[in-house]
Amino acid sequence: MSGHSKWASIKHKKAIVDSRRGQQFTKLARAITVAAREGGGEVESNAALANAVQKARDASMPKDNIERAIAKGAGAGADGEAIETVLYEAYGPGGVAMLIEAYTDNRNRTGADVRHLLSKAGSSLGEPGSVSYLFDKRGVVVVDASRYSEDDLLVAIEAGALDIEEDEDVYEVICEPGDLSAVRGALETAGIGIESAEIVWRPSVRVELEEDDAGKLFRLIDSLEENDDVGSVHANFEVSDEILERAAG
Repeated sequence: MSGHSKWASIKHKKAIVDSRRGQQFTKLARAITVAAREGGGEVESNAALANAVQKARDASMPKDNIERAIAKGAGAGADGEAIETVLYEAYGPGGVAMLIEAYTDNRNRTGADVRHLLSKAGSSLGEPGSVSYLFDKRGVVVVDASRYSEDDLLVAIEAGALDIEEDEDVYEVICEPGDLSAVRGALETAGIGIESAEIVWRPSVRVELEEDDAGKLFRLIDSLEENDDVGSVHANFEVSDEILERAAG
């Protein structure tokens, strides 16, 4: 089944459309600021910052906005210091494990908001470490398998990719988070079109969902991602293409 990869691609494209309407610029700027504060303001030597900046560029964020966000983090100003990354672990519909990444200047507010949204969906927060062991942090580049062969993607291995996995109609090029920029760059230089390129928490075990639970999960993910503080949501679900198309629609 390719439901998980397709959903990731759908969410990526949706985020770009939303960002171009200005709805996600604040989140993108926060991610840049935190990355610059934690790893320094040089894109070339800070993989997390390079990824955050690339996502902002993909979303057509103005160059001045990007530079201000980097300066805010690298300058260790009050605003930059106030924003931090928080990772919430949760149990979602159908027993799905969830990791919710947030960029916040107020842990109490964000924690309460996340707990409320989970509760409304019949879900709950878990203790630290309760589900994170089911995920590995990886860079993932998604490529349309109908346009390219696995041989076309071998340049990614030369650039540091760990593996290339075919998931029906897409390829997932897997790498260490620090190698994502180099892997993406190698593919683009080779003329390969990129569906998405993200640093994600990739599940090692997935839970297959029926349509009812899948719909509940997708609505929960949407509600979480609409929160100003939530940057991304990761879950170890799998669904069929038919269920995905109905639930995502």
